[in-house]
Amino acid sequence: MASGRTAASTRWAGVPVARRKDERREMLVRAAFALFGEQGEGALTVRAVCRRAELHTRYFYENFAGTDDLLAAVYDQQAAALGDVLARSLDEAGPDPETRTRAGIRAVLRFITDDPRRGRVLFTEARGNEVLAARRRAAQTALLEGLVAMGSVELGRAGSELPVVIAATMFTGAMTELAQQWADGRLGHDLDAVVDQAVELSVAMHVSTAERLPR
Repeated sequence: MASGRTAASTRWAGVPVARRKDERREMLVRAAFALFGEQGEGALTVRAVCRRAELHTRYFYENFAGTDDLLAAVYDQQAAALGDVLARSLDEAGPDPETRTRAGIRAVLRFITDDPRRGRVLFTEARGNEVLAARRRAAQTALLEGLVAMGSVELGRAGSELPVVIAATMFTGAMTELAQQWADGRLGHDLDAVVDQAVELSVAMHVSTAERLPR
């Protein structure tokens, strides 16, 4: 036991106290992401996470009240990473609506493809876990508000609010379901084909909405 304490002391020697805590928190989040992403919610126990992170359980409770708090941190980390990827893709796409739609859809599906564990955290498991479901609802609301703002500016017509909100709501729900189905492997493995079809349908919805607005 003495050697264990010595090893732990050496591990954090010279590291400021605040940074030690941040590093241990990050280690726990990475361990939880790996366990949850590979095995699902059932694998996420305090002991399992600490074993994976090679940390004593006291460090778990230094950072989290329980596994729900940890799971929320895992979701937030992956959602932030996806948000960064999406923002970069849209910036590079330019102002053309179809190009931006293609870039956005591809970015989301590619993000999941590059590490399938991300899809499990962000989409698949979110349907059955209240912590993840609440996080996902908040993310969908933020996406919806962004789409409504973009649509209102782009269309710029009086009386367009309701059709824009409805179209944005439908797109948000469809995009979430598309990501879930892709993460579950139900859409095959041809990313280009899925993106092409999704973009075609999205553009058709946009055109249809624009045609029905008051002139």
